[in-house]
Amino acid sequence: MNPYVSLLIMAAVAMVIAIGGLVLSAIVSPNRRNRVKVANYECGIDPTPTNTDHGRFPVAFYLVGMTFIIFDVEVVFLYPWATAFAQLGFFGLSAALVFIALITVPYVLEWRRGGLDWE
Repeated sequence: MNPYVSLLIMAAVAMVIAIGGLVLSAIVSPNRRNRVKVANYECGIDPTPTNTDHGRFPVAFYLVGMTFIIFDVEVVFLYPWATAFAQLGFFGLSAALVFIALITVPYVLEWRRGGLDWE
């Protein structure tokens, strides 16, 4: 038996479950729209007339969050390198240093641009 058959079966089962869940939710879920369902919702603050004086969150809040996510995901790529550090030798060390330099350059540019400031 081909070793890829089990992988293809697992991928097919995953696709059937994913598509089946989407189809089932479209069939079973109610589609009644009301004013509360279509209202804006941000971070637990109810969009009532009493909260309009606070305004919306500034875009900088979201940009800082996205910057954190991007750099956090890039750092996750260092975990496999850390587990195989002893076997990689000098090539692994130089590749990791280049990768860290490539992460550091946009981080410094973002910092100097003021993308991490709250005010």
